[in-house]
Amino acid sequence: MPPTPPPEPSAPDPGIDPAADLPAGDLGRRLREAGGEELLAILHNETARLEVPAARQALRNPHCTAEVTELLAGQPRLLAFYGLRRDLALHPRTPEPLALRFVPGLFWRDLVALGLDTRVWPRVRRAADQHLAQRLPELAVGERVTIARRCGAGVLGQLRHDAQPRVIAALLDNPRLTEDLLYPVAHAPTTPAPVLALIAADRRWGARYSLQNALARNPSTPLATALRLLPLLRKGELRGAAQDPRLAEAVRTRARLLLGEEP
Repeated sequence: MPPTPPPEPSAPDPGIDPAADLPAGDLGRRLREAGGEELLAILHNETARLEVPAARQALRNPHCTAEVTELLAGQPRLLAFYGLRRDLALHPRTPEPLALRFVPGLFWRDLVALGLDTRVWPRVRRAADQHLAQRLPELAVGERVTIARRCGAGVLGQLRHDAQPRVIAALLDNPRLTEDLLYPVAHAPTTPAPVLALIAADRRWGARYSLQNALARNPSTPLATALRLLPLLRKGELRGAAQDPRLAEAVRTRARLLLGEEP
C-alpha cells in the first residue's frame, strides 16, 4: 500500500504528472484508439516496453475494462509513478479492492476529486473522504479553504468545526452544505465568535430561522449580532432567551422588551 504523501507544496503541483500531457507516441495513440480486444492484445504484447504516458492513454480508452486496469496495476515498474496510481484510483472500471489500495497515497486535490466522482465505487469515495478528513489538521489554511469550497458532505462534516473564519466562509459557499450540517456549528457555545458572526451575516444561511434562533441564543455570539437577531424570533424562543442565564444581561433584557415585559 502506498504511504501517505507529505504535504503538497503550492508549486509545482505534485499531483500533476509532468508527462501527463506529453505525446505518448505511436504506441500511446494505438492504445487510446484500439477496440476492446485489440487493446488487451497490444498491452500483453508491449508490456516490456510500455511507459507511463502510453499506459495512461490505455486508461483513457473508452473500451478500457477491469482486466486492463488489473494488467497495468500488475506492473511494479509503472506503479512507481504517481500519475498512474492516481488514474487507476479514479478510473470507474478499476475493481473496488484495487482502487482502495491507492487511496491512502493520493494527494489531497485528488482525494477531493475522487470523493466527488459518482462514477467510482461508493466505498472508494467514502475512503477518499475519510483519508482527506484525517489529513485536514496537517494542511495549511489556504488548502483547507480550497477544500471547503469543493468537498462533499463527508468532509464538510469535519471542516464545519474549523476555527478559521476563512475556511467557514468558503464552506458557506459550498453547494453541498446543508442546514443540518451547519446547525450544530451555530448552536455550539464552543464555536468561535467570528465564525458565528460570519454565519449570521451570510445572505443564504443567515436567513434560515433555525440558524437565526440558534445564533441569537448562543452565548458565544457577539452581542451586536445577537441583538440584531432577537426581533426575528417567535415569542416562544424569545421567552427562552429572556430566561437563559447563559446569555448576556443585555440580550435577556432585549428579549423581555420585545415580549412587552418590564426589563
